[in-house]
Amino acid sequence: MRHVISILIENEAGALSRVVGLFSQRGYNIESLTVAPTEDRTLSRCTILTLGDKEEAEQITKQLHKLVDVLRVSDLYGEGGGFERELVLMKMPTPNRNIRDEIRSICEIFHARIIDVTQDTYTIEYAGSSDEVDNFIKTLNEVTDILETVRSGVLGILKGTHYMKK
Repeated sequence: MRHVISILIENEAGALSRVVGLFSQRGYNIESLTVAPTEDRTLSRCTILTLGDKEEAEQITKQLHKLVDVLRVSDLYGEGGGFERELVLMKMPTPNRNIRDEIRSICEIFHARIIDVTQDTYTIEYAGSSDEVDNFIKTLNEVTDILETVRSGVLGILKGTHYMKK
């Protein structure tokens, strides 16, 4: 089972290292990790995607709460749900007009953007849930080979009026 764990941590040297160390010490794998400062520059928001059962997710969140630099921890699917998004950038060859037209058509259907065009390649930007990104990549891969793919990792936020503050 997927767990998107959102952590509000102090924006200090070593804070992220302690969070990641907790995962490795306990034998939990991190599928994706995204970290950036929040609106309060003294805090960072860390979003971790991990796989495991409900008990493992509860154990992870309990252990994270014990870390000195951690202010808040939230499992987006354990607390009423949340929104999840991931960004992907892809570079694809465009050897002929048919492939270019087909790529443009797929981008239109998925609401993706072509952000760079050269004579031989398109660079594409798409944001969606992890499943939507996987489906987008699979669909484009049926048209032509993908030269390069860069994924941001999962970002998540709680639904409704719930939010994470200091």
